[in-house]
Amino acid sequence: QGQLVESGGGLVQAGESLRLSCAVSGRTFRTYNMGWFRQAPGKEREFVAAAYWTGNTNYADSVKGRFTISRDNTKNTVYLQMNSLNPEDTAVYYCAGWDVPGSKTWGQGTLVTVSS
Repeated sequence: QGQLVESGGGLVQAGESLRLSCAVSGRTFRTYNMGWFRQAPGKEREFVAAAYWTGNTNYADSVKGRFTISRDNTKNTVYLQMNSLNPEDTAVYYCAGWDVPGSKTWGQGTLVTVSS
């Protein structure tokens, strides 16, 4: 299933930007569907964005127009560019990879904190 390692989290102020990265090893990246999910304190994990192996992308309504997911198949890495961050974006962000929806492999998560 592969191993996923996220990086790029941190503390920023509202309105600023961050870029998260997720490096994948141990499997063929170009045929792997990739996504970002997040879990805020006291809330369930929620979908943020996906970049499918077909080239299609999908976003949660709450991040459309602010976040951009991209993948570099030469570097086995998926990115999440996050702009115009607000305190409601504060969460642990998880990278996931899957062949079929019910078989996700997860990274360890990276914390994003947005101060007002």
